[in-house]
Amino acid sequence: MRIDLASAPGHQERPNEDWVSAAIPASGGGVLVILDGVTPPGGDDGCVHGVPWFATRLGGRLTELSGSRRDMPLDQVLAESVRATADAHRDTCDLSHVRTPQATVVVVRWDARYVEHLVLSDSVLLLEAPGGAVTAVLDDRLDRIPREVLSSVAATDALRNAEGGFFTAAADPAVAARAVTGRTPRGQVRAVAALTDGASRWTDTFGEGDWADCLAVLRKEGAQGLIDRVRAVECDPARPSARYKRHDDASAVYAEL
Repeated sequence: MRIDLASAPGHQERPNEDWVSAAIPASGGGVLVILDGVTPPGGDDGCVHGVPWFATRLGGRLTELSGSRRDMPLDQVLAESVRATADAHRDTCDLSHVRTPQATVVVVRWDARYVEHLVLSDSVLLLEAPGGAVTAVLDDRLDRIPREVLSSVAATDALRNAEGGFFTAAADPAVAARAVTGRTPRGQVRAVAALTDGASRWTDTFGEGDWADCLAVLRKEGAQGLIDRVRAVECDPARPSARYKRHDDASAVYAEL
């Protein structure tokens, strides 16, 4: 088994709001977790802790439960992790605030029989078959919303964790039911990768290669190699800024099973 991971802040003067982890439980198999903390617009979000605190608590709980509770489906793992994280600051913060700290989520867990996955919001999961075919598992609800709508803070707030909008892990455990989940027989998966949108933009925004090309970069150059390629494209003055900002926190984790 080979696991490689890397994470880089979008700006050195700001904390990295991503979380990435890998675990190899004593019982066998493995777990990958990647979160992209949602940077709130300026102003109050009802929380005294901030997004990095939230991503660390949620990511740690997801990693622990995914590895220790094989009997618990990943949507239940997410629900319990959101609940535990909310309980950790329920007495000090306004968790009903629409911008309460939140994050996108990818969890991958495997054993000798199956590879299980969960994807919530716009981070990306890649599954590679033994023959080399690559499948991207996506939650594309955010991509369905016109960019001009998302340019409005008020309009985005109205769509955040709401019907007809998009969903992230925040303070409501019920969001776990919105996640894209599934499982694949272990023999049909050779490698997996998870990317926050700061890393996946190499493919889905800049079009430097398709998802198979992206996985090939991860295999040959590692997670840091992919992030370095993203930064090189972002720094090209001839290229337009990616989506909402030129540089973003970027994280990737790759595992050969």
